[in-house]
Amino acid sequence: MLLKSKVLIIAGSDSSGGAGIQADIKTVTSLGSYAMTAITAVTAQNTTGVKSIIPILPKEISNQIEYSAKDIRPQAIKIGMLHSKQVILAVNKSLNKIKIKKIILDPVMIAKGGAKLINTAAISFIKNKLMKKVLLITPNIPEAEILSGKKIRSPNDMINAGKRLIKLGAKNVLIKGGHLKSKIMIDILINKKSVTEFRSKKYNSKNTHGTGCTLSSAITTHLSCGKDLIKSCELGIKYVNDAIKINTNLGKGNGPINHLNSIIINKKFK
Repeated sequence: MLLKSKVLIIAGSDSSGGAGIQADIKTVTSLGSYAMTAITAVTAQNTTGVKSIIPILPKEISNQIEYSAKDIRPQAIKIGMLHSKQVILAVNKSLNKIKIKKIILDPVMIAKGGAKLINTAAISFIKNKLMKKVLLITPNIPEAEILSGKKIRSPNDMINAGKRLIKLGAKNVLIKGGHLKSKIMIDILINKKSVTEFRSKKYNSKNTHGTGCTLSSAITTHLSCGKDLIKSCELGIKYVNDAIKINTNLGKGNGPINHLNSIIINKKFK
């Protein structure tokens, strides 16, 4: 099969394989594209929580970004965990050098198990620097509350928070509604011109570790293949929903989703 596109992923490593760079690579690959990586941190974690976080030096993160893109130029970039101001400044500087237009930011702040993955100074720099540079930012409800300063209890609150982020300089905001107490899944894309609501079935599953990473990577992959933003969000949401539906049931805590849901594997391994 010919590769559809090339995607650069800037994110942290998840040793359990459910989220972070591991989930991103699986997503990009299963959708038929080529994944390159720049690792920002190494975490020791499993489905029950995060044990430790080891940051990568900002200079080495920049080296990964620039050296990879110099040889194999990506059509799009997905950004995940950026844990400090120094890392954000280094990434921002590298992005200025490689000049890729399609950049998606998943502002990873809190792990599924509750561990904090970013410091306060870094949040400020995301709002004031990085958010203005990227094509799309994909916060979940707790992240959107932190970035916008608004409480979110309903779809209307999601829209208001998104409009606040647009006023702060974001071009497009997709707020993920998984934390809403509703019978259906509601995700909302907001920009200066329009509001687009995506409604889908909500599955009752504890195995949702890495859904945010996966969604942003799926959207990035579809954008890298030339699809428009609304269609990329629609297809990305469908990919994640299908991955939740086909339950992996791995681990003792919040297990991973099934990234192979888009691939038919006929061979049996003995």
